[in-house]
Amino acid sequence: SEEDVVDFIASFATKGVAYVICTDISKDGMLQGPSLELYREILSGSDVRLIASGGITSMADLEKLQAIGCEGAIIGKAIYEGHIQLKELQSFITHGS
Repeated sequence: SEEDVVDFIASFATKGVAYVICTDISKDGMLQGPSLELYREILSGSDVRLIASGGITSMADLEKLQAIGCEGAIIGKAIYEGHIQLKELQSFITHGS
């Protein structure tokens, strides 16, 4: 589709969608960091609760996502390859950043 993802999500937010999972497929599995600017745009353009996915490499990435207002994140390869340890992730979830 040629529709901008930010506009697409905003249009669904006006119809009552509260949560959105957004995966930047250009970053998914690449361990290059999340698309913070895209997620900022989405959050500023609607009232959705955003779950970010794609590119998350480190705990610092999770802290940045939390700081811009993301509700959650999907982490895959960073755990699988040992860049993020489950113990530090559990501590982050329990105690925050």
